[in-house]
Amino acid sequence: MTETIKGPLRAPVQMLQEQSYDGHKSLHDDSEAERLGIKAGPIEGPTHFSQFVPYLADIWGNDWFERGCFSSHFLNMVFEGEKVRVEVDRPAPGETRTMCRAFKEDGTPVLEASASTGPDHGETLLEGRMAKLRPAGDLVILEDMKVGMTGVADETVTMGMDQHMGSLYPFSLADKLKVITEPMDVYSDAAAGPWDKPIVPLEMVSVLGNYSSRTAKFPVKQPAIGLFADLEVRMVNGPLLVGETYILRREVVALSQSRRVENYWIRTKFFDKSGDKQIAEMLLNHGVMKASYPNYPADKLPA
Repeated sequence: MTETIKGPLRAPVQMLQEQSYDGHKSLHDDSEAERLGIKAGPIEGPTHFSQFVPYLADIWGNDWFERGCFSSHFLNMVFEGEKVRVEVDRPAPGETRTMCRAFKEDGTPVLEASASTGPDHGETLLEGRMAKLRPAGDLVILEDMKVGMTGVADETVTMGMDQHMGSLYPFSLADKLKVITEPMDVYSDAAAGPWDKPIVPLEMVSVLGNYSSRTAKFPVKQPAIGLFADLEVRMVNGPLLVGETYILRREVVALSQSRRVENYWIRTKFFDKSGDKQIAEMLLNHGVMKASYPNYPADKLPA
């Protein structure tokens, strides 16, 4: 019988109240959320990733930081003041894959995920979900998007400890580490690991990966408000290091939609500053809310 590791309840902090993009506020702003029928601005989904890391590092050691993959499907939003606990199925000795879950205090599911170490990850949770996608059909907000599109140019990014991460993420890594649910020495002390620099926390990889995303100029019609529906973070030759320079390359790998949301899936690959050695990659399913786009045809909106 599989042993399930159960973590304690934690109270994650909402840090995106001031987030903006393309000149407007995001779903994490309370008033924008309420306009779209959500009670308040939700906490960003990747925030919950930190609660899993101590258990995964205990299971796989430094292999987790160097070749780990966390592939997550978000199920329900979490709001500030709510508490979250996580579960990790302990793999048998030698196994390189397991399943993880997060729940609110009342048992409401928050996310499900596969966790694995490479180089052979097998099929991740999101690869399985992508394989089952139906054809996108007629899209409105994403009408001009095409699978295979790439960013217009390589992007150069860095995350310094005190660097403000821009309008999408209006805080620094130092700010995050003051409130992170699971502090770890490797996030702030170069001597705590064998990599000569602190490492970028798992929940902050999407911050680094999206820091320059607007320069990719993907043709998503605006104004429209989106959210993360799925996120996979994979280390190839990791970890990503604080203060290190990386080259990012993006590609649209899938398009889909549901009753309320149009989705575009972007794979972002992180390379070293030479652009030759891949360090990590991120697969992100952006869900754009149909009701947030003022020109969305009324007959295509859900009743």
